[in-house]
Formats: sequence, C-alpha cells, structure tokens
Amino acid sequence: MTPEDLFREPEPPLSGTRHQQDLDVLPYGSYFEPPEQAAGYSYEETNSGYGGARYLEQHWAPGGAPYPGPATAQAPGHYAPNGGAEDPQGAPAPAEGPAQHEDPPTIELGPPIAPVPDVPEVHFPYPQPEPGEGPGPLYVIGDVHGYLDELLAALHQQGLIDTEGHWSAGRSRVWFLGDFTDRGPDGIGVIDLVMQLAAEAAAAGGYCRALMGNHELLFLGAARYGDEPVQSTAGTASFLAAWRLNGGQQHDLERLEPHHVSWLSRLPAMGIEDGHLMLHSDTTAYLEYGETIDDVNDAVHTLLADEGIDELWDCFRKFTKRFAFRGQSGTMAAQELLSTYGGYRVVHGHSPIPYLTGTDHPDDGTPPHVPGPYIYADELAIAMDGGVTMEGRLLVARLPLN
Repeated sequence: MTPEDLFREPEPPLSGTRHQQDLDVLPYGSYFEPPEQAAGYSYEETNSGYGGARYLEQHWAPGGAPYPGPATAQAPGHYAPNGGAEDPQGAPAPAEGPAQHEDPPTIELGPPIAPVPDVPEVHFPYPQPEPGEGPGPLYVIGDVHGYLDELLAALHQQGLIDTEGHWSAGRSRVWFLGDFTDRGPDGIGVIDLVMQLAAEAAAAGGYCRALMGNHELLFLGAARYGDEPVQSTAGTASFLAAWRLNGGQQHDLERLEPHHVSWLSRLPAMGIEDGHLMLHSDTTAYLEYGETIDDVNDAVHTLLADEGIDELWDCFRKFTKRFAFRGQSGTMAAQELLSTYGGYRVVHGHSPIPYLTGTDHPDDGTPPHVPGPYIYADELAIAMDGGVTMEGRLLVARLPLN
C-alpha cells in the first residue's frame, strides 16, 4: 500500500497484485530514454546503500568516467568520493536481497517539536542576460524523498553540479517537483542542498526553483500541529500520525530549523516554464484553489500562514490524489489544466511511474524497470517520479522531451 492511501478519499488501491485485465484500461504512453552518448551513462542495474532504493547510476559520470562513490559524512550539500560501501552515517550497505516494495520502516517518534517562528525571506539577485543571450537549458527533477546521494549522483551525471556538490551549470534553469523529505535517509540534507543550489545558480545567472509537494504540506503540518486531531475520511487523525505513516523520519523533524520552515512555506504549488506546466501531483485539485497560477500559489500560502489545521489538512488530502491524466478521461483532465493555467504539456511527479503504468510488481520479481520519464495522455503529460523509494530511479530530465 502506498503511504498516501492511508489518509485519502476512497478509491481503488494503488498497489498490490495487479491482474492482467487492469492493464488493459491503462493509457498507452512512451518512455523517454536519453541517448547514452548524450547523457554519458546507461540505464543499467545500480546498487543501494540503504535498501529502500538504488543509487542512480552511481558508477557512471558524464563522458563514461567512473562516478565517485557514496558521500562521506560532512556538511550538508557537499560530498566527496571515497569509493566505500557505507552510507553517509557510516552504516554498512546491506546485502543484496529480494526487491522490497513496501515503504521503509520509520523511526519511533518522540514528542512533537514546538512551532518555529517565521524568519525573513532571503532574496538572491538574478543577473540579467547579455543582449541577445537566450535562456539556459531547462531541467526538471522528480521526487527525491530524502535520497540525497542519489540526487547528487543524478545532478552530477547531468553536469548540473561538480564533484563537490556545487552548481556548475551556468545559466541553466532547474525545477524540482517537490517531495524532498520522508521515506529516505536525509530529507533535511536534500532541502539544504536545494537551498544552496538556488543561491549558487542565481549567482551564476541561472536558477534553481522548487515546487511544494504533498509531503512538504505534511511535514510542515507535523512540525506545527503535532498530535492535534483533525477530521479525515479515515476517522480522527493527526498530522504527526499521518506524517509517520507516510515515511516521516524523526531525525528530519529534529533537524528542522526556522529557515527550513520559512523556505518550505513559501514554495509555489505550480509554475510554468517554456510552455511546461509544472505540478507536483497528477490531480486536477489545483482548480479548486484558483483560476491562475498566482491565485493557486497565494491560496496555498494563505493556508500555511493562517494556521488553520483543518484547512491545511484538506489541502494535503486533495494534493495526495493521483492518476488524473491516465485512462479515457486523462487527456481531457490535462487539457482542462492547460487551458486554465497555460502551457502545452503538464510535467508532474507524485505518482511513481511503476504505479502509473501498472508495472510495480513484475512477474519475475525483479525491481520495476524505469528507463526514463513517461510521456502519456496523448503526449500532454510527462511523469517524472521514477520510484526511487521502490527500487526505481531518481529522474533528472532536460526539457523538452520529444
């Protein structure tokens, strides 16, 4: 069972054994597979240092050079090659075993932390392009869920960061689609890295932006409201209980600081770039919050600022819905969003591609095969969640995809 199923509106389950007749009603789409000579690496089996996912092509770097091994323990946002088989906390890598499709166990929760005060927003100037200079290339990144080393590897393979984890992409434009925390080992480390890259990209004339995912809403709710009860379709619940059941890690909550809360609270829910409508969730629930991108973003920010627990819970619940763009009505749903907010193609995360395509449990028991982003809904939608938490991959793609 996918964690979001635990607190959602009644609908068909997202995991479990799928019968063949279920696959007949799924949409026909296509995978985008970058040419190996362009990407500098191939889509082969990778290994995991955590057991919940595999390091994304950790042995390969642009140009075919061996990629440095997992990160050593040091300041967030930096890593160095060590070639070892231990994770950043020094824990030995587990032995290979059968693929696990359940979410990793969470750490026992302690008392909820106290609400944190707001801090001033920090603005970084964006250098203007030279006369006649066009914008840099556009990249999009799927759900990370705390897998910092996989993210560093993927960014390095695309040439977006150097071997020390610093921005190296000049005027490139990068969008993260949300869900930075939960399930994986270092959600706060992921947030620190994205904040660092935003500052470094701005100084280089590019930018690194991020969207608010449903896990950001859940994480902020858990930090602010703890075990305060809310009414849900599953009965009385709390943000803290839902966060734990959705893979929340206690060490992330303990390391959450005011500047993290301020940054997360200001993330937009939607954005548009070069005709690509950027969303986290593959749902039409955004339409309930406004008729323009600015209206939707303002509505979500107001929910977070006004500290209304039931309203925030309802927003979290709506943004956990999925699969709006698949099936016979999927194309119409994508068209409705595009006609309302603009753009010619929706780009989203949230729903792991193996769930979206019905291939989450291969018959031979191997991990799901995710060769790249998934284009579907008559080519109006691109799915970017490669299922890093279920032994898929963390996807970074340059747009447009043809």
